[in-house]
Amino acid sequence: MARQELARFLRERRAALRPYDLGLPADAHTPRRTPGLRREEVAELAHMSVDYYVRLEQARGPRPSPRVLDALARTLRLTPAERGHLFRLAGTSAPPPAAGHVRTVRPHVAGMLRRLPETGAVVTDAAYGVVAWNPLAQALLGGDLGRGTANLARRRFLGEGRLYESSSVEEFGSVVVARLRRAADRYPYDPRLAALLGELHAGSEEFHQLWETRPVHAPGHRTKTIDHPAAGRLRLNCDVLLVPEDDQEIVLITADPGSPSARALRGLAPSG
Repeated sequence: MARQELARFLRERRAALRPYDLGLPADAHTPRRTPGLRREEVAELAHMSVDYYVRLEQARGPRPSPRVLDALARTLRLTPAERGHLFRLAGTSAPPPAAGHVRTVRPHVAGMLRRLPETGAVVTDAAYGVVAWNPLAQALLGGDLGRGTANLARRRFLGEGRLYESSSVEEFGSVVVARLRRAADRYPYDPRLAALLGELHAGSEEFHQLWETRPVHAPGHRTKTIDHPAAGRLRLNCDVLLVPEDDQEIVLITADPGSPSARALRGLAPSG
């Protein structure tokens, strides 16, 4: 185990990340003294104690297990090559990374969707496939959502399953490309993702041009206005929660309380 080199590598990779890379809030009132994530943030995201992680960065910790190393690799957004280097520094053989992105949904996440009757909620995987949704989201987004084949990237750039236009269509295009670029870096051997990217490049000149600009976006709050075929014009809020261990996002769709859009959204919600 190369303790000093491992400690240096962890410090460098932590300093290279920014809070928005992992969906963490910016520090409006308490500016950071140094760039990058705090040790406490890395420890929390990797599900380990702060003391244990601090000892690793100070070259005082025990040899980390493969499970701990995998958690650090995910948290620090390491490439496959960097992940292998991390394992080598720890004196451990690196198991192969997952061949593809995770498409199964954890039970507690699926359960949360059912407990949000006045909020449309969908879970998307790293390739923007919709892997879980609640009834209001299906009523709101329609199309192929109920068949379990919806992909928001295909909807945006190839028009598959899209029922209406949205005021945020241009912004969302950049968001989609930024996320798919991150997915391509993290899952270079995923055949499903490679096939999707091939479809998008071949079928959408807009996607191809946006891909070349390398847009950068972090998950966060957006507002949009849509013309729903049944509920009319809706002004909606979209907020994203992260499931970092599976590289998934939960998108929550709401309207301002008491607004006409909120009343219309409530009318769309299935009863019972």
